[in-house]
Amino acid sequence: MPTTTARSAPGATVLTTGERDVLRALGCGLGDAEIAAALALPEHAVAERIGRLLGRLGLRDRAAAIVYAFDCGLVVPGRGPRGDAAARESGDGRRPGAVPGPPLRVSVLGPLRTSLAGRPVDAGPVRQQAVLVALALNGGRSVSPRRLREDVWGEEAPDANVVPVYVYRLRKSLRLGECRDAVIRRDRYGYGLARGVAQVDAACLDDLDTRSGAAERAGELPEAVRLCGRALGLFRGEPLAGLPGPLAEAQRLRLTRRRAALAQRKAECELRLGRHAEAVAGLSALALDEPLNEPVAATLMHALRRCGRRAEALAVFDRVLLRLADDLGVAPGEALWQARRAVLRGDGPATGAGEYRPGTGRAGEGRA
Repeated sequence: MPTTTARSAPGATVLTTGERDVLRALGCGLGDAEIAAALALPEHAVAERIGRLLGRLGLRDRAAAIVYAFDCGLVVPGRGPRGDAAARESGDGRRPGAVPGPPLRVSVLGPLRTSLAGRPVDAGPVRQQAVLVALALNGGRSVSPRRLREDVWGEEAPDANVVPVYVYRLRKSLRLGECRDAVIRRDRYGYGLARGVAQVDAACLDDLDTRSGAAERAGELPEAVRLCGRALGLFRGEPLAGLPGPLAEAQRLRLTRRRAALAQRKAECELRLGRHAEAVAGLSALALDEPLNEPVAATLMHALRRCGRRAEALAVFDRVLLRLADDLGVAPGEALWQARRAVLRGDGPATGAGEYRPGTGRAGEGRA
Protein backbone atom coordinates (compact mmCIF):
# COMPACT_ATOMS: atom_id res chain seq x y z
CA MET A 1 0.00 0.00 0.00
CA PRO A 2 1.36 3.49 -0.81
CA THR A 3 2.81 5.35 2.11
CA THR A 4 3.50 8.98 2.73
CA THR A 5 5.01 11.14 5.45
CA ALA A 6 2.71 13.68 7.02
CA ARG A 7 4.24 17.14 6.50
CA SER A 8 5.46 18.80 9.70
CA ALA A 9 4.03 16.00 11.78
CA PRO A 10 5.73 15.33 15.10
CA GLY A 11 8.28 12.61 14.60
CA ALA A 12 7.55 12.51 10.81
CA THR A 13 5.34 9.46 11.20
CA VAL A 14 4.85 7.62 7.92
CA LEU A 15 1.15 7.05 7.20
CA THR A 16 -0.51 4.87 4.61
CA THR A 17 -2.98 6.43 2.18
CA GLY A 18 -5.85 4.89 4.14
CA GLU A 19 -4.56 6.32 7.42
CA ARG A 20 -4.23 9.76 5.85
CA ASP A 21 -7.84 9.57 4.64
CA VAL A 22 -9.05 8.72 8.15
CA LEU A 23 -6.91 11.46 9.71
CA ARG A 24 -8.20 14.00 7.20
CA ALA A 25 -11.79 13.00 7.92
CA LEU A 26 -11.16 13.39 11.66
CA GLY A 27 -9.63 16.80 11.02
CA CYS A 28 -12.80 17.84 9.21
CA GLY A 29 -14.77 16.95 12.36
CA LEU A 30 -16.66 14.00 10.87
CA GLY A 31 -18.27 11.40 13.13
CA ASP A 32 -17.85 7.66 12.70
CA ALA A 33 -20.96 7.28 10.54
CA GLU A 34 -19.92 10.20 8.32
CA ILE A 35 -16.41 8.77 7.94
CA ALA A 36 -17.91 5.42 6.97
CA ALA A 37 -20.02 7.10 4.28
CA ALA A 38 -17.17 9.27 3.00
CA LEU A 39 -14.64 6.44 2.76
CA ALA A 40 -17.09 3.66 1.80
CA LEU A 41 -16.22 1.64 4.91
CA PRO A 42 -18.43 -0.50 7.13
CA GLU A 43 -19.40 1.65 10.08
CA HIS A 44 -18.21 -0.95 12.60
CA ALA A 45 -14.69 -0.79 11.09
CA VAL A 46 -14.25 2.96 11.54
CA ALA A 47 -13.74 2.96 15.32
CA GLU A 48 -11.12 0.22 15.00
CA ARG A 49 -9.21 2.17 12.35
CA ILE A 50 -9.34 5.33 14.41
CA GLY A 51 -8.07 3.45 17.44
CA ARG A 52 -5.14 2.03 15.49
CA LEU A 53 -4.32 5.44 14.06
CA LEU A 54 -4.38 7.13 17.47
CA GLY A 55 -2.10 4.40 18.80
CA ARG A 56 0.38 4.79 15.96
CA LEU A 57 0.55 8.54 16.39
CA GLY A 58 0.57 8.43 20.19
CA LEU A 59 -2.53 10.63 20.41
CA ARG A 60 -4.85 10.43 23.39
CA ASP A 61 -8.19 11.18 21.71
CA ARG A 62 -9.99 12.50 18.63
CA ALA A 63 -9.46 16.12 19.63
CA ALA A 64 -5.71 15.53 19.56
CA ALA A 65 -6.10 13.92 16.11
CA ILE A 66 -7.86 17.05 14.82
CA VAL A 67 -4.98 19.23 16.02
CA TYR A 68 -2.52 16.76 14.48
CA ALA A 69 -4.35 16.95 11.13
CA PHE A 70 -4.01 20.75 11.24
CA ASP A 71 -0.32 20.53 12.14
CA CYS A 72 0.28 18.10 9.25
CA GLY A 73 -1.34 20.46 6.79
CA LEU A 74 -3.97 17.88 5.84
CA VAL A 75 -6.77 20.21 6.94
CA VAL A 76 -6.77 24.02 6.91
CA PRO A 77 -8.79 25.41 9.86
CA GLY A 78 -11.97 26.99 8.57
CA ARG A 79 -11.33 25.88 4.98
CA GLY A 80 -11.54 22.08 5.07
CA PRO A 81 -9.16 19.58 3.44
CA ARG A 82 -5.96 21.04 2.03
CA GLY A 83 -5.81 21.42 -1.74
CA ASP A 84 -9.27 22.77 -2.64
CA ALA A 85 -7.89 25.85 -4.33
CA ALA A 86 -5.33 23.87 -6.29
CA ALA A 87 -8.05 21.51 -7.49
CA ARG A 88 -10.16 24.40 -8.79
CA GLU A 89 -7.17 25.93 -10.58
CA SER A 90 -6.17 22.61 -12.18
CA GLY A 91 -9.73 22.05 -13.39
CA ASP A 92 -9.59 18.28 -12.95
CA GLY A 93 -11.83 18.24 -9.89
CA ARG A 94 -9.31 16.29 -7.78
CA ARG A 95 -7.54 17.52 -4.68
CA PRO A 96 -3.98 16.39 -3.98
CA GLY A 97 -4.20 13.82 -1.21
CA ALA A 98 -7.99 14.13 -1.01
CA VAL A 99 -10.38 11.33 -0.13
CA PRO A 100 -10.26 9.25 -3.35
CA GLY A 101 -13.19 8.73 -5.67
CA PRO A 102 -16.07 10.89 -6.90
CA PRO A 103 -16.74 14.01 -4.81
CA LEU A 104 -20.41 13.19 -4.13
CA ARG A 105 -21.21 10.14 -1.99
CA VAL A 106 -24.83 8.99 -1.72
CA SER A 107 -25.59 6.21 0.76
CA VAL A 108 -29.02 4.58 0.46
CA LEU A 109 -28.33 1.34 2.36
CA GLY A 110 -29.80 2.81 5.52
CA PRO A 111 -31.20 6.28 6.24
CA LEU A 112 -30.09 8.53 3.37
CA ARG A 113 -26.65 10.07 3.86
CA THR A 114 -25.01 12.48 1.47
CA SER A 115 -21.51 13.92 1.58
CA LEU A 116 -19.63 16.22 -0.76
CA ALA A 117 -15.84 16.25 -0.79
CA GLY A 118 -15.87 14.33 2.49
CA ARG A 119 -18.29 16.68 4.27
CA PRO A 120 -21.89 15.76 5.15
CA VAL A 121 -24.55 17.63 3.20
CA ASP A 122 -28.14 18.31 4.21
CA ALA A 123 -30.25 17.23 1.23
CA GLY A 124 -33.31 19.06 2.56
CA PRO A 125 -36.84 17.80 3.30
CA VAL A 126 -37.74 14.16 2.66
CA ARG A 127 -39.36 14.73 -0.76
CA GLN A 128 -36.29 16.65 -1.90
CA GLN A 129 -34.12 13.79 -0.61
CA ALA A 130 -36.28 11.39 -2.61
CA VAL A 131 -35.61 13.43 -5.77
CA LEU A 132 -31.87 13.09 -5.17
CA VAL A 133 -32.24 9.34 -4.62
CA ALA A 134 -34.22 9.00 -7.87
CA LEU A 135 -31.37 10.70 -9.74
CA ALA A 136 -28.64 8.78 -7.93
CA LEU A 137 -30.20 5.36 -8.57
CA ASN A 138 -30.48 6.02 -12.30
CA GLY A 139 -26.75 5.76 -12.83
CA GLY A 140 -26.25 9.05 -14.68
CA ARG A 141 -29.21 8.54 -17.01
CA SER A 142 -31.63 11.41 -17.46
CA VAL A 143 -34.99 11.30 -15.67
CA SER A 144 -37.91 13.35 -16.95
CA PRO A 145 -39.71 15.72 -14.57
CA ARG A 146 -42.88 13.66 -15.05
CA ARG A 147 -41.09 10.45 -14.06
CA LEU A 148 -39.59 12.17 -11.01
CA ARG A 149 -43.04 13.29 -9.90
CA GLU A 150 -44.38 9.73 -10.28
CA ASP A 151 -41.40 8.20 -8.47
CA VAL A 152 -41.45 10.63 -5.56
CA TRP A 153 -45.14 11.46 -5.13
CA GLY A 154 -47.03 8.70 -6.96
CA GLU A 155 -50.70 9.46 -7.47
CA GLU A 156 -50.40 12.52 -5.22
CA ALA A 157 -48.06 14.30 -7.65
CA PRO A 158 -48.20 18.09 -7.16
CA ASP A 159 -47.87 20.89 -9.69
CA ALA A 160 -45.15 20.38 -12.31
CA ASN A 161 -43.07 23.29 -10.99
CA VAL A 162 -42.09 21.52 -7.79
CA VAL A 163 -39.41 19.35 -9.44
CA PRO A 164 -37.37 22.28 -10.83
CA VAL A 165 -37.62 23.96 -7.43
CA TYR A 166 -36.20 20.89 -5.64
CA VAL A 167 -33.48 20.47 -8.27
CA TYR A 168 -32.52 24.13 -7.85
CA ARG A 169 -32.21 23.67 -4.09
CA LEU A 170 -30.18 20.48 -4.50
CA ARG A 171 -27.83 22.24 -6.91
CA LYS A 172 -27.23 24.94 -4.32
CA SER A 173 -26.51 22.35 -1.61
CA LEU A 174 -24.30 20.22 -3.87
CA ARG A 175 -22.41 23.02 -5.62
CA LEU A 176 -18.88 22.08 -6.72
CA GLY A 177 -16.67 25.16 -6.75
CA GLU A 178 -18.24 27.93 -8.82
CA CYS A 179 -20.12 25.63 -11.18
CA ARG A 180 -23.79 25.46 -10.24
CA ASP A 181 -24.58 22.59 -12.63
CA ALA A 182 -21.50 20.44 -11.88
CA VAL A 183 -23.50 17.81 -10.00
CA ILE A 184 -27.01 17.88 -11.51
CA ARG A 185 -27.20 18.46 -15.26
CA ARG A 186 -30.21 19.26 -17.44
CA ASP A 187 -30.77 18.07 -21.00
CA ARG A 188 -33.76 17.65 -23.30
CA TYR A 189 -34.68 14.37 -21.60
CA GLY A 190 -34.71 15.68 -18.04
CA TYR A 191 -32.35 15.81 -15.08
CA GLY A 192 -29.45 13.54 -14.16
CA LEU A 193 -26.27 13.40 -12.13
CA ALA A 194 -23.18 14.39 -14.08
CA ARG A 195 -21.09 11.46 -15.23
CA GLY A 196 -18.43 10.39 -12.75
CA VAL A 197 -19.47 12.87 -10.07
CA ALA A 198 -21.22 10.49 -7.66
CA GLN A 199 -20.56 7.23 -5.89
CA VAL A 200 -23.69 5.40 -4.74
CA ASP A 201 -23.34 2.56 -2.24
CA ALA A 202 -26.09 0.60 -4.02
CA ALA A 203 -23.85 0.45 -7.12
CA CYS A 204 -20.99 -0.83 -4.96
CA LEU A 205 -23.38 -3.44 -3.61
CA ASP A 206 -24.28 -4.56 -7.13
CA ASP A 207 -20.60 -4.92 -8.02
CA LEU A 208 -19.78 -6.96 -4.92
CA ASP A 209 -22.88 -9.10 -5.48
CA THR A 210 -21.82 -9.93 -9.04
CA ARG A 211 -18.24 -10.66 -8.03
CA SER A 212 -19.27 -12.89 -5.15
CA GLY A 213 -21.56 -14.87 -7.46
CA ALA A 214 -18.74 -15.31 -9.97
CA ALA A 215 -16.36 -16.43 -7.21
CA GLU A 216 -18.89 -18.98 -5.96
CA ARG A 217 -19.45 -20.42 -9.43
CA ALA A 218 -15.68 -20.66 -9.91
CA GLY A 219 -15.39 -22.64 -6.67
CA GLU A 220 -13.50 -19.83 -4.92
CA LEU A 221 -15.61 -20.10 -1.79
CA PRO A 222 -13.37 -18.13 0.64
CA GLU A 223 -13.37 -15.22 -1.82
CA ALA A 224 -17.15 -15.47 -2.22
CA VAL A 225 -17.54 -15.33 1.58
CA ARG A 226 -15.22 -12.31 1.79
CA LEU A 227 -17.06 -10.40 -0.93
CA CYS A 228 -20.46 -11.19 0.58
CA GLY A 229 -19.19 -9.93 3.92
CA ARG A 230 -18.04 -6.67 2.33
CA ALA A 231 -21.41 -6.23 0.64
CA LEU A 232 -23.32 -6.87 3.85
CA GLY A 233 -21.07 -4.41 5.68
CA LEU A 234 -22.42 -1.61 3.48
CA PHE A 235 -25.86 -1.85 5.11
CA ARG A 236 -26.55 0.53 8.01
CA GLY A 237 -30.14 -0.51 8.72
CA GLU A 238 -33.32 -0.38 6.66
CA PRO A 239 -32.52 0.99 3.19
CA LEU A 240 -33.87 4.49 2.57
CA ALA A 241 -35.53 4.45 5.98
CA GLY A 242 -38.24 7.09 6.28
CA LEU A 243 -38.18 8.24 2.64
CA PRO A 244 -41.62 8.49 1.00
CA GLY A 245 -42.75 7.64 -2.51
CA PRO A 246 -43.20 4.63 -4.80
CA LEU A 247 -39.55 4.52 -5.88
CA ALA A 248 -38.22 4.55 -2.31
CA GLU A 249 -40.66 1.81 -1.31
CA ALA A 250 -39.75 -0.38 -4.28
CA GLN A 251 -36.02 0.11 -3.69
CA ARG A 252 -36.43 -0.56 0.02
CA LEU A 253 -38.01 -3.93 -0.78
CA ARG A 254 -35.46 -4.79 -3.46
CA LEU A 255 -32.44 -3.93 -1.33
CA THR A 256 -33.83 -5.70 1.73
CA ARG A 257 -34.26 -8.85 -0.37
CA ARG A 258 -30.77 -8.42 -1.77
CA ARG A 259 -29.37 -8.23 1.75
CA ALA A 260 -31.15 -11.45 2.74
CA ALA A 261 -29.98 -13.25 -0.40
CA LEU A 262 -26.37 -12.16 0.13
CA ALA A 263 -26.43 -13.34 3.74
CA GLN A 264 -27.86 -16.64 2.56
CA ARG A 265 -25.19 -17.05 -0.12
CA LYS A 266 -22.45 -16.27 2.42
CA ALA A 267 -23.83 -18.83 4.85
CA GLU A 268 -24.12 -21.53 2.20
CA CYS A 269 -20.52 -20.99 1.11
CA GLU A 270 -19.49 -21.21 4.76
CA LEU A 271 -21.36 -24.48 5.07
CA ARG A 272 -19.53 -25.90 2.06
CA LEU A 273 -16.26 -24.80 3.69
CA GLY A 274 -17.22 -26.56 6.92
CA ARG A 275 -17.66 -23.30 8.82
CA HIS A 276 -20.95 -24.39 10.30
CA ALA A 277 -20.87 -22.22 13.43
CA GLU A 278 -20.22 -19.05 11.39
CA ALA A 279 -23.09 -19.93 9.07
CA VAL A 280 -25.46 -20.48 12.00
CA ALA A 281 -24.52 -17.13 13.55
CA GLY A 282 -25.18 -15.16 10.36
CA LEU A 283 -28.38 -16.99 9.49
CA SER A 284 -29.79 -16.72 13.02
CA ALA A 285 -29.47 -12.93 12.91
CA LEU A 286 -30.99 -12.82 9.44
CA ALA A 287 -33.90 -15.06 10.46
CA LEU A 288 -34.82 -12.57 13.19
CA ASP A 289 -34.98 -9.77 10.61
CA GLU A 290 -36.73 -11.94 8.00
CA PRO A 291 -39.05 -14.22 10.00
CA LEU A 292 -41.14 -15.15 6.94
CA ASN A 293 -38.22 -15.78 4.57
CA GLU A 294 -38.51 -19.53 3.94
CA PRO A 295 -35.22 -20.04 2.04
CA VAL A 296 -33.33 -18.41 4.91
CA ALA A 297 -35.14 -20.57 7.47
CA ALA A 298 -34.46 -23.73 5.42
CA THR A 299 -30.75 -22.92 5.14
CA LEU A 300 -30.59 -22.21 8.88
CA MET A 301 -32.15 -25.61 9.56
CA HIS A 302 -29.50 -27.31 7.40
CA ALA A 303 -26.75 -25.39 9.20
CA LEU A 304 -28.08 -26.33 12.64
CA ARG A 305 -28.41 -29.95 11.52
CA ARG A 306 -24.76 -30.02 10.49
CA CYS A 307 -23.81 -28.66 13.91
CA GLY A 308 -25.76 -31.51 15.55
CA ARG A 309 -28.40 -29.12 16.88
CA ARG A 310 -31.45 -31.02 15.64
CA ALA A 311 -33.88 -29.77 18.28
CA GLU A 312 -33.06 -26.14 17.42
CA ALA A 313 -33.47 -26.89 13.72
CA LEU A 314 -36.94 -28.33 14.29
CA ALA A 315 -37.79 -25.34 16.47
CA VAL A 316 -36.98 -23.06 13.51
CA PHE A 317 -39.49 -25.00 11.40
CA ASP A 318 -42.18 -24.78 14.08
CA ARG A 319 -41.62 -21.05 14.53
CA VAL A 320 -41.91 -20.32 10.81
CA LEU A 321 -44.91 -22.63 10.51
CA LEU A 322 -46.80 -20.60 13.11
CA ARG A 323 -45.76 -17.23 11.65
CA LEU A 324 -46.83 -18.21 8.13
CA ALA A 325 -50.19 -19.43 9.41
CA ASP A 326 -50.84 -16.42 11.65
CA ASP A 327 -49.53 -13.67 9.35
CA LEU A 328 -50.24 -14.99 5.86
CA GLY A 329 -52.62 -17.91 6.33
CA VAL A 330 -50.37 -20.23 4.28
CA ALA A 331 -48.42 -23.44 4.89
CA PRO A 332 -44.63 -23.77 4.49
CA GLY A 333 -43.23 -24.41 1.02
CA GLU A 334 -41.40 -27.52 -0.14
CA ALA A 335 -37.95 -26.20 0.82
CA LEU A 336 -38.89 -26.04 4.51
CA TRP A 337 -40.54 -29.47 4.44
CA GLN A 338 -37.44 -30.98 2.81
CA ALA A 339 -35.23 -29.32 5.44
CA ARG A 340 -37.43 -30.79 8.17
CA ARG A 341 -37.25 -34.28 6.63
CA ALA A 342 -33.45 -33.98 6.39
CA VAL A 343 -33.27 -33.09 10.09
CA LEU A 344 -35.53 -35.99 11.09
CA ARG A 345 -33.50 -38.42 8.98
CA GLY A 346 -30.25 -37.09 10.39
CA ASP A 347 -28.80 -36.57 6.90
CA GLY A 348 -25.10 -35.92 6.54
CA PRO A 349 -23.40 -32.77 5.21
CA ALA A 350 -24.54 -33.07 1.59
CA THR A 351 -26.12 -29.91 0.18
CA GLY A 352 -29.75 -29.77 1.20
CA ALA A 353 -32.81 -28.66 -0.68
CA GLY A 354 -33.77 -25.05 -0.34
CA GLU A 355 -30.19 -23.80 -0.43
CA TYR A 356 -28.96 -21.21 -2.90
CA ARG A 357 -28.34 -22.32 -6.48
CA PRO A 358 -26.00 -20.10 -8.53
CA GLY A 359 -27.82 -18.37 -11.32
CA THR A 360 -27.13 -15.12 -13.10
CA GLY A 361 -24.42 -13.88 -10.75
CA ARG A 362 -26.84 -11.87 -8.61
CA ALA A 363 -28.01 -13.11 -5.25
CA GLY A 364 -31.53 -14.41 -5.66
CA GLU A 365 -34.52 -12.95 -3.91
CA GLY A 366 -36.01 -15.34 -1.38
CA ARG A 367 -39.72 -15.54 -0.88
CA ALA A 368 -40.69 -13.34 2.03
